[in-house]
Amino acid sequence: MLHYPQSDFPPFPASVLDLHRRRSPPYPTPLYSAGDSSTPCCVSYFYGDEIEQRRLENAVPEGFNADYLKAYYGKIFPYVDIFKWLSYGNDGKHPGCDHSYFGRREFSFTLDNDIYLRFQSFNTASELENAIKEKCPFKIDIGPVYSVDPSKRHAYSQGGDNIFTPVEKELVFDIDISDYDDARYCCSGADVCLECWPLMTIAIKVIDNSLRDDFGFSHILWVYSGRRGVHCWVCDGKARRLNNEQRAAIVDYFCVYKGNENSSKKVSLVGPALHPFLVRSYTEVLKDYFENRLLSSQKLFLNEERFEKILEMIPDESVTSELRGRWLSNKRSREEINVARWDQLKNLLQSSKQKGQGLRRCIEEIVFTFTYPRLDMEVSKHMNHLLKAPFCVHPKTGRVCVPINPKSCEEFDPSAVPTLSQLLGELNTGGFKRERDNEWDGTSLGDCVRYFRESFLQPLLKSCKEEIETSYNAKVQQSRNSISW
Repeated sequence: MLHYPQSDFPPFPASVLDLHRRRSPPYPTPLYSAGDSSTPCCVSYFYGDEIEQRRLENAVPEGFNADYLKAYYGKIFPYVDIFKWLSYGNDGKHPGCDHSYFGRREFSFTLDNDIYLRFQSFNTASELENAIKEKCPFKIDIGPVYSVDPSKRHAYSQGGDNIFTPVEKELVFDIDISDYDDARYCCSGADVCLECWPLMTIAIKVIDNSLRDDFGFSHILWVYSGRRGVHCWVCDGKARRLNNEQRAAIVDYFCVYKGNENSSKKVSLVGPALHPFLVRSYTEVLKDYFENRLLSSQKLFLNEERFEKILEMIPDESVTSELRGRWLSNKRSREEINVARWDQLKNLLQSSKQKGQGLRRCIEEIVFTFTYPRLDMEVSKHMNHLLKAPFCVHPKTGRVCVPINPKSCEEFDPSAVPTLSQLLGELNTGGFKRERDNEWDGTSLGDCVRYFRESFLQPLLKSCKEEIETSYNAKVQQSRNSISW
């Protein structure tokens, strides 16, 4: 019997055991048994029916497991990439680098039993790695860069309000699909499926396009939250240095959906013409997804209860009465009923006699109501708000918070995101390469880390180094001018 310390060799997930079990004898099948952190993980070899018996006795549930998490942090989590990202080039040897920068960043750890540790800080990638491996947090959140080391904030408590204060933070957005419960019928709450996930795809496309085209940001990271939504990190220097008022102004720019569960009309598009951003969002994204995806997948006109919600958005009783009468008297249609009823509504509103001011925006308002991004505005407005780190593992699903490529976000499938047990099973199958630091490269997380590194991190660091060089040269020139004066 071979013995491995459990911290080095994780329990073997049941799904991988199934693969081994299907191999034909006489090849032996390894079976890994789990214990607590002080118990060795043992490898034994069994044949035939004994495999099934042992598998049932020792199978470890899929999803989230604290022992799995230790192995994940020990072998897979990309510490160096996270460190380089949040250093923004200040870990280099250039005289313009601020070597205190990363050490002034706040991290928070949520441990088992909901123990919450705020104001954690680290000076190096090794310190960050050692702390995470030691504490094994169920969740890691990232906060702002403060004026001083946040772990030593009490030493500055008597120095006034301006001594310990946030000075930089990425502009972030948090979009949760549970906020769309009045726009989807397939799921509710934290549940999500491929029928309603396009709502998140729409949000990524609309917000990402505007951040780049309207605000000129370039270094934008989209991350799957691990369960029911997406997070956006805008990492350009000018975005990180925005104050709270400027952040609030950007959030207000995106604010169209203002409804709640008690209001029948949640979107009001006023004025003789829509803002160019809204026109672009409607024509390039919203209209297409509403008519070609959500209309049928969510069955928005399937029955009276559903179509009445839409009729309530039309401020003309003659129009709503005519449509209601048609739909109640003809409950069957040779065509797809949702598409047919939507076409009837559009044709009636667009007819020459129905173009009054009150009906001008009804079609667009309905589409915006069911598709437009719904932001958690408070998350974006304040510098001191923390957000979950990329590559964390969601404790409810066991899925990793992986980056999403906005250029191909319509291909993203949340149900295919690597899980903790899946990744460790892949490590077990391939065998640990103990001399390597990038064990993730041999797992299904490999493409995610490579995308983060090549498409996001490398262009970002190139830009940061140029910014550091430019800023340093400007200071040198200013110093020379002062001396010559």
